[in-house]
Amino acid sequence: MYAIIETGGKQVKVEEGQEIYIEKLDAEAGESVNFDKVVLVGGDDVKVGSPYVEGASVTAKVEKHGRGKKIIVFKMKAKKNYRRKQGHRQPYTKVVIEKINA
Repeated sequence: MYAIIETGGKQVKVEEGQEIYIEKLDAEAGESVNFDKVVLVGGDDVKVGSPYVEGASVTAKVEKHGRGKKIIVFKMKAKKNYRRKQGHRQPYTKVVIEKINA
């Protein structure tokens, strides 16, 4: 059984026992979180929401928080001696999907 959930402005396909990296959540490591915005539940019979499946939810456990690899943002205008270098590290939350409640 799988589900497509919406979190952090993105849609993610999840299965039970899967580890996923999502946008940072306000939850401590070890806490359990519940995702109510389930777009689709698949398996033997597929349920598609409009926009969300009623009564469906996904339970996950927060494993850790972290920051992604650094990306470099470099701005330059040719012949004008304009150069700006900036780094960015996106925060993330690693969760383990425990149960899909359809």
